[in-house]
Amino acid sequence: MVVVVANDLPPAVRGRMKLWFVEPKPNVFVSGVKDSVADDVVEYLLESCPEDSGIIIFQEIPKPPGYKIRMLGEPKKRLTAITGLQLIVEKEVL
Repeated sequence: MVVVVANDLPPAVRGRMKLWFVEPKPNVFVSGVKDSVADDVVEYLLESCPEDSGIIIFQEIPKPPGYKIRMLGEPKKRLTAITGLQLIVEKEVL
C-alpha cells in the first residue's frame, strides 16, 4: 500500500497519479499497488515533482514498523523519529 499526501502537485503528475490511485481528498492519494509498482511510482514522484510540492509518501514494507516515510520539499506536517520510528507531528507541545 502507498499513501501520498502533497501540498500541491503539478497537473500532469496529478493526472498520472489517478491511473494507479484513488484520490479521496485533493492531493491525497491511496493505492494498494504491488511493491515493484509502488517503488516505480515513488521514484516517478521524486523525479517529476518540484520541491514546493511538499510531498509525504507512506510506503508499506515487509519489516517493522511496516512502513517507511519519504519526503520531498517542505510538507505542512513535520516528520520526526523516536528510537528509529518515523512519526508525523500533529501538534507541538511546548
